[in-house]
Amino acid sequence: MRWMIAVALVALIGCKQQSADKPQSPAGEAATPPAAKKLSVGFSQVGAESAWRTAETKSIRGEAEKRGVDLKFADAQGKQAQQIQALTSFIAQKVDVIVLAPVVETGWEVVLRQAKDANIPVILVDRGIKVSDESLYTTLIASDFVEEGRMAAEWLAKKMNGKANIYELQGTTGSAPAIDRKKGFEEVLQKYPDMKIVKSQSADFTRAKGKEVMEAFIKSDRDQIQAVYAHNDDMALGAIQALDEAGMNPGKDVTIISVDAVKGAFEAMVAGKLNATVECNPLMGPLVFDTINKVRAGEKVPKFIQNKDQLFEQANAAQVIGSREY
Repeated sequence: MRWMIAVALVALIGCKQQSADKPQSPAGEAATPPAAKKLSVGFSQVGAESAWRTAETKSIRGEAEKRGVDLKFADAQGKQAQQIQALTSFIAQKVDVIVLAPVVETGWEVVLRQAKDANIPVILVDRGIKVSDESLYTTLIASDFVEEGRMAAEWLAKKMNGKANIYELQGTTGSAPAIDRKKGFEEVLQKYPDMKIVKSQSADFTRAKGKEVMEAFIKSDRDQIQAVYAHNDDMALGAIQALDEAGMNPGKDVTIISVDAVKGAFEAMVAGKLNATVECNPLMGPLVFDTINKVRAGEKVPKFIQNKDQLFEQANAAQVIGSREY
């Protein structure tokens, strides 16, 4: 009898031990396995200086939500120092990927080296950078800003029969789109000796600054202004307001071309105040996260992934405006 009791006790102890080894829920049931870790992405955005920038942010945020990505968003308000601070924070949080829309081209070496040392891939969107080691970033997803400048100049030269006094509203000083859109525009003007940029000044990609700079141009050169080339639509819309207030008939007496093709530009074309805009598509969310998936799967991606752009004129604006998403 004693040996039967002993065997029973050993069996009971063994059962309790096995039960103790298994994780238990508060109700005493076996715990479910932990859910798979969400993909964590840090996104450092330039700011919200234009309708185009807002559309890009909305596209990336919306796609992250759609795919269940943990997106850590930081608005730099146009300041590189704030972007560097955001990237440093992303690295400390050990995100899986960093997406960066850089304010300017230079000054990224140190923080991107830290990201590389932490094995965090960096994907640039809409603006490029200049670094001594291109392995510091994985790829750039953007439009060809130089080509946008060329397209604008070719259209303007044709429209003006190869002769015009041009007033240029540049984007943020030191930024890739400002540098490249000017470069492409000036490349084409070399073929047209009577197409001259009389004055060129930064208006920081904003409508308010576009209006302010245009007002200064009008004050000093009112009778000389024949054409305006703006590096983005928001600056062009500000310039249109200044020209309107000065009674100078934008779109008729002054020919205006800009870049981005936001809905506000189409509204201005329909109203006859903007003559043309070169598209720069901001809806990058799907392409950004498709690229992230490829990188994380170990696939090789091109160093530059180009968005395709086109030019729109007053003549077709009314037919196209209803289909614009931004």
